[in-house]
Amino acid sequence: MLQFGLRPPPSGESKEQEVKPGYVYILTNKPMGVLYIGVTDDLAKRITQHLSGAVSSFSKRYNCHLLVWFERFENIHDARAFERQMKKWNRAWKVNRIVQMNPYWRDLAGEL
Repeated sequence: MLQFGLRPPPSGESKEQEVKPGYVYILTNKPMGVLYIGVTDDLAKRITQHLSGAVSSFSKRYNCHLLVWFERFENIHDARAFERQMKKWNRAWKVNRIVQMNPYWRDLAGEL
């Protein structure tokens, strides 16, 4: 019997769906250069896509291919929320976040 306001999950979905982890990341074209902020559930795959020019006209236009910062979230929804928040930050806050993790702005893609 269905209670008012409650519906069964759509077919093929369990009541408690598995939530994927997520990553927020920053790419740049050079140290202290243009910053691109993105979110993904597969960071290594996304970086490969950026390098091949398959995603984001912004990162392609400004040659943002160096991964200088990332953070893992247990839940992709939390990662998306943080990305939206971070895009509103001023540049100094973003640079500070990068420098805390990666003071020399090394490309971290090789460490994934």
